[in-house]
Amino acid sequence: MSATQAENETLSFLVEDEDAGKRLDAFIAAKEGSLSRSRFKSLIKEGHVSSISEQGESKVVKEPNHRVALGQTITITMPPPEDPTPLGEDIPLDITYEDDHLIVINKPTGLVVHPAAGNWTGTLVNALIHHCGDSLSGIGGVRRPGIVHRLDKETSGLLVVAKTDAAHKGLSEQFADHGRTGPLVRAYQALVWDKLDRRKGTINTQIGRSHNNRLKMMVLKEGGRQAITHYQVMEEFTSGSDIVASRVECRLETGRTHQIRVHMAHIGHPLIGDPEYGQGFKSKLNKLPDTLARHIEKRKRQALHAGLLGFAHPITGEEMVFESEMPQDLKNVMKALQNM
Repeated sequence: MSATQAENETLSFLVEDEDAGKRLDAFIAAKEGSLSRSRFKSLIKEGHVSSISEQGESKVVKEPNHRVALGQTITITMPPPEDPTPLGEDIPLDITYEDDHLIVINKPTGLVVHPAAGNWTGTLVNALIHHCGDSLSGIGGVRRPGIVHRLDKETSGLLVVAKTDAAHKGLSEQFADHGRTGPLVRAYQALVWDKLDRRKGTINTQIGRSHNNRLKMMVLKEGGRQAITHYQVMEEFTSGSDIVASRVECRLETGRTHQIRVHMAHIGHPLIGDPEYGQGFKSKLNKLPDTLARHIEKRKRQALHAGLLGFAHPITGEEMVFESEMPQDLKNVMKALQNM
């Protein structure tokens, strides 16, 4: 049965034979296809969903895993859209692509993606609210409108943001799938310390919060979440007879917090300039010319750039691929490494 939407923003669905026994959130998401299952979970938990029996008895259901029964009518009272807590700010955006459904941003280093403790203003979200206005999707939460993936503050490069609920749903599904069955691809350029033993390989570990510092991530023997990074050495930089650094392309099969930074440090090749995971950072600087060493030490930003992003357009299905050159600060580091 198709949804009916009244003036009071109420959606109603009849549970039919093929629906009986389904989880409530899955049932609603299947019937009303423009919003994500996570959005309906939130609506259920907030008390916006009721079940009406064949006898006309109505009760609010707050458990997303509630099993629907044949003959019930499930009613969702859609709350009015919340104004996002962040305010729009006139922050310049480097826009790679934009249409009515999504926007692809080339994020500079130093820009935080969404507001959080310590960074309530001056974020990409603040800039997007100013630029997109009412078209920006709020389904990712009031502090993350339209955000389906993120880059660390000091990581530069390509990032796609949804401007509508339908686009957010489609993009979120692709990122959740990690490109295993679709065209999603994310490739990063990283400058790392030393010569890698293998020119290419795959790092497959569990990543979770550090036991000693909850702001950092680490590889765990037990617990955590699976993290897979495919890497390939693209260029090596020598000083005398030693290879002191390498340019590596990293392709993500999963999207964990700080994944590339943690994984490259785990195999003994932390990112150049990484203040959190760059073990041996000070001693490795001694291998470099003074000018280059001072430049890296002053920057205090990991040499990581999201240079390739590909996905299927969530509305048209068109496969889209975007590329971004290394920013000038990383080009300067590479040039200095090449000229050692």
